[in-house]
Amino acid sequence: MTSRHAAPARPRTVRHGRPRRSHAVLRGVALTAVAVLCFGASGASALYVRLNGNINTIDASDLIQALPEPEVTATGPADPDDPNAGQPVNILLMGSDERDGENEAIGGHVDGMRSDTTIVAHISADRTRVELISIPRDSLVRIPTCTMSDGSTTSPQRSAMFNSAFALGADRGGDIASAAACTVNTVMENTGVPIHHFVVVDFAGFTKMVDAVGGVPMCVPNDMVAPKAGLSLSAGQQTLDGTQALAFARARTGVGVGDGSDTNRLGRQQELLAGVVREVLGKNMLTDITQLIRFLDSATESLSIDSGFSSITDMAGLAYSLRSTPAGNISFMTIPFATAPSDPNRVVWTSEADTIWANVASDQPMLTGTSQDPDAAAGGGTTDPGTPDPGASAPAPGQTATEAPAAPAPTQTREAGKEAFSAGDVTAVC
Repeated sequence: MTSRHAAPARPRTVRHGRPRRSHAVLRGVALTAVAVLCFGASGASALYVRLNGNINTIDASDLIQALPEPEVTATGPADPDDPNAGQPVNILLMGSDERDGENEAIGGHVDGMRSDTTIVAHISADRTRVELISIPRDSLVRIPTCTMSDGSTTSPQRSAMFNSAFALGADRGGDIASAAACTVNTVMENTGVPIHHFVVVDFAGFTKMVDAVGGVPMCVPNDMVAPKAGLSLSAGQQTLDGTQALAFARARTGVGVGDGSDTNRLGRQQELLAGVVREVLGKNMLTDITQLIRFLDSATESLSIDSGFSSITDMAGLAYSLRSTPAGNISFMTIPFATAPSDPNRVVWTSEADTIWANVASDQPMLTGTSQDPDAAAGGGTTDPGTPDPGASAPAPGQTATEAPAAPAPTQTREAGKEAFSAGDVTAVC
């Protein structure tokens, strides 16, 4: 079990209630001006109202405990479009398995509200790195006392399954605010990472986001058939639409989908997100305001977002601030875990998780000081220059060793879900 990582305190306002900065009006005027140029005056006003109206805002600020944060010195001029310029931003992404309305048609009817997918998304203060860390739902963690929307509280739990925090808040509080807040508090309790915002995405929202980018090109290395998830894919390079992508992310049992565990499908979920990132960057959505607004229009329809992050200008501003971040600096990983000694069907985080969470809390690259640290790995892979490389090509007749052609570098693949990888890495070969 990981411990909390203390950080020097800095003055904070109420969680998720950050005050509007003086350039908020400028930010709104700038985006409105661009919208006017793209859509005309009447269209811009209607579009702004529509986009903001899409968003389901959740005010859970009174239910979430604030953590102290390290002081971060902003470098360079503040971007007036980014409401958090010069500061790291940690967003908790939760996939809701609530089955009602459109979601019941997609996933079938199931009572209650659960969250099987939870990712901590860290955006560095200098906007050069984005790191997404998946938390296995079967992790045994501490669930702190959670306050519900009606003012009632729950008892703290030790060694509880991680995703029961969301269900506990939903069952006791009866709403998404209680469920999300209890999950946020549980993440901060076990990681020491301050969470600034949260986003809850349901089935319908996920499919719409994938469709909004025109589908996600994916390498499917083998035939995959999972009737329970509605998945049927043939091996090869394919572009998955929203419905197929959701089935690809949800599948646990069937042919070619792995061992049936929740941890096994985390890798596929990360691959999908990496695919969406590549599409967004490849289509220049972060610099093409027309495409960005259209994407946000689709993406915000089925999202529930904390009230401190609910303005369309705030979301567009943060997205625009990442326009220069290369795919190789957008990283994915599952927090390191091992089988729980107390239950073979549960997992516990390894000691390496402590280092990763501490790095995130202090806005350092998440893998620094771990076994997956690229710099550390590079330092241990050198060979004696006088020793022949076993992978090198032999000289052709009449050629000396120094004239022999170099062996082609093999395609490096990383196993999503078990290894950290970036949106620029290869995780499957077709």
